Amino acid sequence: MLRGQANYNGLFFLFLICFICEVLNINTYLRLLGFFLLVIFVSGCVFDSSTTGKYQIIYNGDQKKVQKQKISRKEDYTIAIVPKVSGIPYFNAVKEGAIEAGADLNLNVLFEGPPIADWKQQRNIIEDFIQRDVDLIAVSANDPERLGPILQKAREKGIKVITWDSDTDPKYRELFINMVDPENLGRHLMDNLASQMGEKGEYAILTGSHAAANLSEWMNYIIEQQEEVYPKMTLVEVVETEDNPQKSYLDAEKLLKTYPDLKGILGSSSVGPPAAAQAVQDVGKAGRVTITGLSTPNLMRTYLKNGSSQMITLWSPKKLGYLTVSLAKELLNGDKLKDGQHIAKVGNIKIKGDSVIMGLPIDFTRENIDQYDF
Repeated sequence: MLRGQANYNGLFFLFLICFICEVLNINTYLRLLGFFLLVIFVSGCVFDSSTTGKYQIIYNGDQKKVQKQKISRKEDYTIAIVPKVSGIPYFNAVKEGAIEAGADLNLNVLFEGPPIADWKQQRNIIEDFIQRDVDLIAVSANDPERLGPILQKAREKGIKVITWDSDTDPKYRELFINMVDPENLGRHLMDNLASQMGEKGEYAILTGSHAAANLSEWMNYIIEQQEEVYPKMTLVEVVETEDNPQKSYLDAEKLLKTYPDLKGILGSSSVGPPAAAQAVQDVGKAGRVTITGLSTPNLMRTYLKNGSSQMITLWSPKKLGYLTVSLAKELLNGDKLKDGQHIAKVGNIKIKGDSVIMGLPIDFTRENIDQYDF
């Protein structure tokens, strides 16, 4: 209420009291008392709205300013991590690193993946995260193109999108976090297999999916290295396992029966090598068929020690999870990444275009396997 309005209303009530007193024949003493009380009321409570967006309360001589509470920019971002598949040791280790980074950096980290490596189920998970209005979505894509529309929808809603482990078309994201340089890794995996096979003989590849960008790129360099450097080796078949451990075992078992002269199996996703190692052990070919590829030390420890596998390669998936969350925060804060930048608990990163490379791969053998636990 404005000050002028308060004064006007006070005069109105004064005239009203005088009129009532006249009608009821109330004496002058009571009229003066009523007038005195009215003056106290009018002068003791006055409202002023002279400042736009604020108002003042003046009561008993004290003045207090009351303003609408401003919503400040939140610092405890919510970051949603979507792996290719949930429940397998590799992505469990990624989750462990991501959750640890969230605790260290004061971030809310959500981690959810499909039960099988399926882009449609990933799409549904991403849709749910969009509805929950997260700040950033980081996805390891099962398909580089089919996830495009849902990722574009997220970006239109103001949610930042990055990829890790497995990329999409660059137009759908702002940044890709890669574990290692793909060409170096692919050629390195073939070198490892060739050295164990004596650089000759038949070999097969167990891959998770041809659609996954990282697996496809690695496999191209694996095959290219073999054709350029190891002409006496022959690729007999590439099998998609859908990153399913049971399917990987059955596929490896089938390869051993279909190609009796098979000398090596290379698994390019983490479930392939342990499944193949178990298969060669079960059919009595441990040590006669080379098993190499990408997997975790904990999955391969027994097989490396009993000779069912000769060498395995990987990076630290826990560090990958930690790095993904760390860089997500930097991106949300608007910080610029630098080549050679040091990331706590990870190390120095390499910038290559719009991609970040975490580091070099690690080879695990029976001699060094007990140095690692992931």
